[in-house]
Amino acid sequence: MIRTLDETFAVAAQISPADVTELARAGFSGVINNRPDGEEPGQPAGAAIRAICETLGMTYAEIPVTHAGFSHPQLDAMAAALGGARGPVLAFCRSGTRSCNLWALAMAKQGADPDDLCTKAAAAGYDLGGIRPMLDALAAKP
Repeated sequence: MIRTLDETFAVAAQISPADVTELARAGFSGVINNRPDGEEPGQPAGAAIRAICETLGMTYAEIPVTHAGFSHPQLDAMAAALGGARGPVLAFCRSGTRSCNLWALAMAKQGADPDDLCTKAAAAGYDLGGIRPMLDALAAKP
């Protein structure tokens, strides 16, 4: 299930290579993979998803988030992937939560209002309460 956070970004649980064609038909211009390969037996390889994206003229970025959490290089890579997009982007992980959190952190680092980010995430079914202090710190909001 695709959960839209705003007009330029949505998240989903694990997608398959076959899903990429449907994403392109739905108007997505790119895919961001926030899941490390091999995290779970049977999950599709990122290279297979990348190949379909490239065939369809979509952008593809791999920004894996592991149990180690989020880092500034990941936030910067997410911002770059979103900034270089020609249209809406879908990010995925196992459940969509890491993708939502990474998006919010990257946007806060670029100056987005944490209240607005939390509202958008909540409307899509995600609670950013656990990372709210980081959002505030990144946005330099007291």
